[in-house]
Formats: sequence, structure tokens, C-alpha cells
Amino acid sequence: MKHPVDVHVGKRIRHRRWMNGVTQQQLAEQVGIKFQQIQKYETGMNRVSASRLWDIAHALTVPVSSFFEGMETGAAPKDASGNMPNDVLSDKEALELLRSYYAIPENQRRRLFDLARVLSEAA
Repeated sequence: MKHPVDVHVGKRIRHRRWMNGVTQQQLAEQVGIKFQQIQKYETGMNRVSASRLWDIAHALTVPVSSFFEGMETGAAPKDASGNMPNDVLSDKEALELLRSYYAIPENQRRRLFDLARVLSEAA
């Protein structure tokens, strides 16, 4: 049975890998394992050891702690009626939106963020 922490860490690995534009194969080569193992980590089927997580964090240029962000909040994601997918990190549209958002120059990105906040409050 998959442990929720393993699933969460796997999703965070997949999210960061995708945001960096890195394939499973490329990440696996950087870490020194087979891409199938990356697949198992990302789905939570296999638990990531501390040393392997360290290697993955180094390859994806993030602190190890980034893979645990959101675990301590305890906030349940909104369901379908709450306008947010149950699992934002597995939603391809949301990930594409994030990638596009961070490609925008910072001053324009800030204005877009403010606009989105105002629009969401008006809804």
C-alpha cells in the first residue's frame, strides 16, 4: 500500500522535474538509476531513500525540504465543486500554466498575479 508521504514526495519530484523541462530518462541518468525507478518514485510505488532524495534534489537544483512542502499544512485540497482539482500537481493544465507564468518577466508577472487575485475575489 502506498504511504501518503511517499505519494506526496513523488508528486513533488514529478512537478519539479516537469518545471525544469527534464525527462524521467534525463533525471535517471543524472542520479545514476534507471528511468523506471523514477517512475516508481513519482507514483509513490517505491519509497525514496534519504541519499537518493538528496541526489534528486541536487539534480533538480532544489533543497530537499521542497519535496515535503505542503505536508504540514493539513489543508485538504478542494474537490470538483471548489474550482480546484483534487491534486493540482498532477493536473497537466495547472503545470503548464505554472511554467508559462514563470516565463513571464517579473514586473508583468506581478501585475498578472494581482489581476488573477482580483478576478478570483469577484467570482
